[in-house]
Amino acid sequence: MYVFSPAYPTPQHEEAARHATEFFAQQPGVNAVLLACSCARGKATPDSCLDLAVLLDASEAAAQRSKIEAAWSQVYADDPVYAALLGVGKYSHVDISFSSGQFVPDNYRHGWTLGPDFFELDIGNTFAYTIPLWQREDRFDQLQARWLPYYSDKLREERLAMVRKYCLNNLHHIPPYVDRGLYFQAFRRLYDAFGEFLQALFIARRTYPIAYDKWVREQIVDILQLPALYPQLVAMLEVHHLESDELKDKAAALEHLLETYAPAE
Repeated sequence: MYVFSPAYPTPQHEEAARHATEFFAQQPGVNAVLLACSCARGKATPDSCLDLAVLLDASEAAAQRSKIEAAWSQVYADDPVYAALLGVGKYSHVDISFSSGQFVPDNYRHGWTLGPDFFELDIGNTFAYTIPLWQREDRFDQLQARWLPYYSDKLREERLAMVRKYCLNNLHHIPPYVDRGLYFQAFRRLYDAFGEFLQALFIARRTYPIAYDKWVREQIVDILQLPALYPQLVAMLEVHHLESDELKDKAAALEHLLETYAPAE
């Protein structure tokens, strides 16, 4: 079982988290303030941003968000605590995301050339990989219980079939693109299919991902417990001769992994 714990990389990160939490806790319509991303999992460095997720009351989310964002922008610009954080590292700012806790699959577009959508990412980075810093009553706990350990089997089957469809479409476009000399487009298709493979892999295992382009080793080895798969994924994007049939071979290899680790149900 994957276990994580929060850790701030610097005192400035911790102080900024405390100040921001106090600010959002005073705003009407805010149900919870969550420590997210690398700080929540104890993976942050001084260059890391401080990621906070603000859970808004669903009935007031649209009306309150713009007001809260405007007030936050003013506080963030004036408070020396945040200026001190900015001086710690190259990207050490506060990154705020807002959520109503309502996730509707139809609101997430998964197009033919867009790569993986963010449905599972948004749920996981709101409820699976966060630490509550403050909450009003128990709405966060109720929503977390609704989405964890995973969404319904019916939705999972639908989502897996959909993601596989788009992944295979990208992979099957690669050989004709290579034959036409469109090597950069073929590589783009391979990269998008790679992200969709990861999305399908997590859906197949009823596990929420963290990201499709970061922390891949942590997710494959530590969360999914598939250490033998990780080197194969690294090799998948190691292209030595772009203008060759190598991309065809990569596409075939990734399709084999898809059928092995996330087959149709």
